[in-house]
Amino acid sequence: MHQDTPKRAALIGAGMVAATHVAACAEAAGVTLHAIQSRSPDRARALADRAEALTGQPVTVHPDLAAVAADDSVDFAIILTPPDARAEVIGPLARAGKHILLEKPMGRTAAEAREVVAICDAAGVRLGVVFQHRMRAASLAAARLVATGDLGPLGLVQIEVPWWRDQSYYDEPGRGTYARDGGGVLISQAIHTLDLALSLAGPVDAVRAMATTTRFHRMEAEDIVAAGLRFANGAAGSLVASTASFPGGAESITLHYDRASLHLEAGELHVHWRDGRHEVQGAAGGTGGGADPMAFTHDWHRAVIEDFATALTENRAPAITGTDALAVHDLIDALILSAREGNFTKVRP
Repeated sequence: MHQDTPKRAALIGAGMVAATHVAACAEAAGVTLHAIQSRSPDRARALADRAEALTGQPVTVHPDLAAVAADDSVDFAIILTPPDARAEVIGPLARAGKHILLEKPMGRTAAEAREVVAICDAAGVRLGVVFQHRMRAASLAAARLVATGDLGPLGLVQIEVPWWRDQSYYDEPGRGTYARDGGGVLISQAIHTLDLALSLAGPVDAVRAMATTTRFHRMEAEDIVAAGLRFANGAAGSLVASTASFPGGAESITLHYDRASLHLEAGELHVHWRDGRHEVQGAAGGTGGGADPMAFTHDWHRAVIEDFATALTENRAPAITGTDALAVHDLIDALILSAREGNFTKVRP
């Protein structure tokens, strides 16, 4: 394929986040939304109509996964389905040579996430994960600053996800259950903030956690988790993640180093140097932490999709690989195990 030929994507799933991906694909350089497939043909057709209105390009609605797998025009699939059927969705597509860009989480457990990585490795296709918070301007600025080493050693990490979801959100069949979603606030909401924190601070070595469901929700899994964290580099950490924090606020990560503290919140990076300087980068924006879970820009998704398409063209790994994403799945598994057993729990290396 010619270097300048756009990569053609197929969208698998037509749920809540699908409209965001349609808008992102419409603006993504080097990408054409070629097809959509969903268990709901009406939803798929409505999304295809929206995409066609945005780009003026025709979008095929495929009746099933077999049709997507057989479509030689599809270069990669963007998987938006719930995590209870990852292997059965990804397997046929990967074996047909379609590269996979996967919405979080990769699976309901770390074991299922590893199965997805293994499927793609065996098929020889690229696997990327949509952790779009890494693509915020503030996050990229923080990553560059951490990489310089100018901050000195890391001593303390504070992670807060004070979100709110109304009961109607959990009334949708399967939402907040272990069978479909794999859990509650950790794997469905806080996973983005946890992944970003790990990408900046490094892996967590061990945790001590409490997880429960408040009186504000009727759901199977947890809607609040509080935990102490011990990072592999020796730093201490704390985590509070909730979907019971009305009216909901922006998630934040604060990293305390010898020479400065970095505070990421709502798309902004504040750097407070110990010598008195204060720097601000990025721009404040919606995060989806309140009653409307889709109250955020699609620009970060566009950046993930563009990077994935460029990675295919350049035959390189995408910015966020499936292997990269295993760290946050291991952390979530350890947090839940610690809460259930009441123990200080090691995180799988």
